[in-house]
Amino acid sequence: MKHLTWKKLSSHYIHKGPWATLRTDKCIMPNGHLVEDYYVLEYSNWVNAVAITEDNKVLMVHQYRHAAEIVSLEIPGGVIDPGEEPQQAMRRELLEETGYQFDDFELLTVVYANPSTANNHTYCYLARGGKKVQEQHLDEQEEIVVEEFTIAEIKDLLLNNKIAQALHCTGLFYALMRLGEL
Repeated sequence: MKHLTWKKLSSHYIHKGPWATLRTDKCIMPNGHLVEDYYVLEYSNWVNAVAITEDNKVLMVHQYRHAAEIVSLEIPGGVIDPGEEPQQAMRRELLEETGYQFDDFELLTVVYANPSTANNHTYCYLARGGKKVQEQHLDEQEEIVVEEFTIAEIKDLLLNNKIAQALHCTGLFYALMRLGEL
């Protein structure tokens, strides 16, 4: 489907920030139509994991999400730092957010949050055998409460629309399929 690809003629940055960058691209479509201003949000790539402890509990985190003005129930995850491999970032995020260490990682899928307006993607993992080894080590803008759930409780949360973050629902559904729970 390469024939559907637009040709980028130029890019102009409107805002560059630590969490998001906004640019506008001038493009030409395969049919010759000129797109003067196509806005693109640039973000770092992300990781998340369905993290299952050594006693078969799924770690979830509650945290406030200001843009949506909600306290969100999510799977652990975060930003991949420059120069960091996705699995290394996932290991770090799990330890920071939950205090649990994991050594068994399986990449489930790579998905885009919104490829029409954002350029980044998310690596979704299944992490197994987690052990509590330390207290949380959170960033200054993070307040996170960790809670453990059974697989049955996770399925109930999904069926009752209790998890608002779409990328996290995606990771959970892939993990449940991999575990033979769907």
